[in-house]
Amino acid sequence: MNKPHPKEINCSACGEVTLVRAEPVYEDFKRVGESFVCTACGKRYASAEETPFVAAQAKPVVFTEADKPDVISIFEEHERQRCCAYCKHIVLNPFGQRCGVTNRFTEATDLCEHFEKK
Repeated sequence: MNKPHPKEINCSACGEVTLVRAEPVYEDFKRVGESFVCTACGKRYASAEETPFVAAQAKPVVFTEADKPDVISIFEEHERQRCCAYCKHIVLNPFGQRCGVTNRFTEATDLCEHFEKK
């Protein structure tokens, strides 16, 4: 009941490949299963086992591992550890980021001569 079903069926009543609509089946306000209805002709199938689902086609492979882009590195390793995001003087609040030493607005990627690691 929790397993997803394909959305297309080969209807035995109208002979068309159409979409199917899943409808819940209730007994005394309790859901006991699903029935499936052909959207073209309205034929109702009592269960997933009786429903003639169309087999899913294999998805085409368009991209390979060689097509993935290289990882971009904005900072060199020694620069990355010296930006304001890693500094113990940065003051974060909802209205902006400030340097605790110079009291100026900063960005997390700024580089500063007052840097001290957190």
